[in-house]
Amino acid sequence: MLSRMTRYWAVLLSGLLIAAGVAAAETAPDALVKTTVADVLQVIKQNRDRRTLVDVAEKKVLPHFDFESMTRLAVGKAWREATSEQRKALQDNFRALLVNTYTTALSQQETADPTFEVKPVQIAAGQKDVTVHSVVSQAGRQPVAIDYRMERKDDGWKVYDVIVENLSLVTNYRSTFASEISRGGIDGLIKSLQTKNKQIGTG
Repeated sequence: MLSRMTRYWAVLLSGLLIAAGVAAAETAPDALVKTTVADVLQVIKQNRDRRTLVDVAEKKVLPHFDFESMTRLAVGKAWREATSEQRKALQDNFRALLVNTYTTALSQQETADPTFEVKPVQIAAGQKDVTVHSVVSQAGRQPVAIDYRMERKDDGWKVYDVIVENLSLVTNYRSTFASEISRGGIDGLIKSLQTKNKQIGTG
């Protein structure tokens, strides 16, 4: 049985499958989130095979995430103490954990069709950081607020945190990572992430 929050993360991931046919560098962040949601939901309705979802995520979702910033924020102050090799291992394994966790959740999600409302964003000249607010609704459930924190990069807007009902993805992992680091250091966290990825990948 999927937890309530994991189901909502699954919904958010479905909402981020938005890259096909969109030039990210030329598209406003709210439009980027909104543009192809309907098409994506149709894809998910047709195929919930986990391998297919992983492939779609790799091609269409991950290019819109800044995993270096996400990992740095999730690891916290210990990031400054990590070597370049440890930072790469942390980033690669955190990325894999998010993909493994939420594509598994998507493949198991109920068939109820969510609807998305993305609220317009006003961006000032030169503004490089913005939060895109959205609401996800499903029959028989309370609407869920999902916010995408995004930063303008040279190659377009990138997501560096997602907030579901005031719960930050980065903050949620930060407390877990801090506990792992206190027990086994940075290498202990890397090993823990690798173990979790193996468990999810074979589950």
